[in-house]
Amino acid sequence: MIVYKTNEEVELIRISATLISSALAEIAKVLKPGMTTMELDKLAAEYIADHGAIPSFLNYEGYPHHICTSVNDVVVHGMPNDKPLRDGDIVTVDIGVIKNEFHGDHAYTFILGDAPQEVIDLVRVTKECLYEGINHAVADSYLSNISSAIQRHAENNGYGVVREYVGHGLGRSMHEHPQVPNFGRRNEGILMKENLVLAIEPMINLGTKEIKVSKDGWIISTADGKPSVHFEHDVCIKPGHALILSNYALIEIVEKANINLNSTYY
Repeated sequence: MIVYKTNEEVELIRISATLISSALAEIAKVLKPGMTTMELDKLAAEYIADHGAIPSFLNYEGYPHHICTSVNDVVVHGMPNDKPLRDGDIVTVDIGVIKNEFHGDHAYTFILGDAPQEVIDLVRVTKECLYEGINHAVADSYLSNISSAIQRHAENNGYGVVREYVGHGLGRSMHEHPQVPNFGRRNEGILMKENLVLAIEPMINLGTKEIKVSKDGWIISTADGKPSVHFEHDVCIKPGHALILSNYALIEIVEKANINLNSTYY
């Protein structure tokens, strides 16, 4: 069942989403080669607690960490560990929080130092895919138009679009109906109405769209070992345009000031 939100509930989701944005900005301040993703997990855990929120991911279906950190060929659900990050790595940090009984859930991909141009281009195009999808996240439009726009932009640039993992509704539960695939045909399925809140999250691979799953069932990687990029915004459906509830500007300002991060894809 799709749960449409009141304006007051949308504002509570915005508070949770913006808290994640500010946590990601804190990570951007310190992120550099030599750090470990476990250090990022600790930083995020402290920041979330200090701001009166609860980490959505911790113990979710047995997940043992506060955030997901997906490095290079890891598509989603990468687990923090003690392996030092290297110059040229890409790191997607995905965070969920609960505050005032409502979830936020969004992600951002960072480039550490010097990366190959093909990786920089992949990061740029994946972020463009996100906004291409958001441009279609409007009332009285079909949800599949979001999916189609993402797929079209990614595949026009020669990239693989992950099928098995998708965006979703967001509210009192972290994963609500409907699902938001990153592929599909236009003008099919669900007709969106005002105040539907979605987490839109393209997962785009440099090579094949195919994936593989770790033995523990958590870590999703590209089948060919090539890089994957993941961006995610929380948005509310409105007439004429989407209301973006998360705030990348908080992250991008810090990212551009951090000499250890590559922001040449803007």
